[in-house]
Amino acid sequence: MANASGGGTGNGSRQAVWEFFGAELKRQREEAGLTQVELGARVFVSGGYIGQFEQAIRKPQLDVAQRIDTVLQTDGFFERTWRKLIDDKRYADYFAAVVELERTATKICEFAPSVLPGLLQTAAYARAVTIAANPFVTDAYVEEKVSARLERAHILDDATRPEYWAVLHENLLRCPVGGPAAMAEQLEHVAALMRERVVWVTVIPQAAGACASMGGMLQLMEFEDAPPVAYTETSFSGTLLDDPAVVKRAQRAYDLLRVAALSPEASLALIESAAEDHRQCASTT
Repeated sequence: MANASGGGTGNGSRQAVWEFFGAELKRQREEAGLTQVELGARVFVSGGYIGQFEQAIRKPQLDVAQRIDTVLQTDGFFERTWRKLIDDKRYADYFAAVVELERTATKICEFAPSVLPGLLQTAAYARAVTIAANPFVTDAYVEEKVSARLERAHILDDATRPEYWAVLHENLLRCPVGGPAAMAEQLEHVAALMRERVVWVTVIPQAAGACASMGGMLQLMEFEDAPPVAYTETSFSGTLLDDPAVVKRAQRAYDLLRVAALSPEASLALIESAAEDHRQCASTT
């Protein structure tokens, strides 16, 4: 995978620490007399995943790092290192690892049934969503969350940006999040990214019916030299899935959603039409 960045640590130094993490894992495992398969069985991942951790190809989830500490009796070393590299307090605990994976993904596919994906959000839209979910927090808290969300979107600015696909439900185009002016700006931003061929977005029309209610938010990520993962989220928690069978089912669900969507051209026209509707509404209020 490409080097990760963020959290105030440069690309090179951050990757160097991950490589140290992997080298130390290998050293501790060999000292314990365990093969990759044997350690994997004890921490409930495959031996192949242990190999990927050791090569700094894939990053373990927190609970895996904690189980490695327990099995290898390393006094919390791997948990502390994980927290230093991944545990970004600007994000919910269950989402920090997802942000790390986004930075190294070669392809990201998302389904959004009710709220636009964070990678597509404008500041005004992100601010409105944050306040709606946290009505009693300070302005400083809101701005920190908005800043973090906009920072995530910088991966779409890079020359090595991932291939980005999104399937949106038409309902989210109609809800004036942040007011009609903010919503018009948001949809115009998405349309601009589509016209610039930075992202590939399609829309499931309201008339599609049941096929659009297959579940909540879904994100799929692919990598150059590691297996794909899936991420699902509800209002209060999220789950990162890397079991191959489960990821395959998630990919099939996404394929079915994509089939139900309008063509890219029709989707762009619908997004621009919705933006114009919100713009006209803003001009009359």
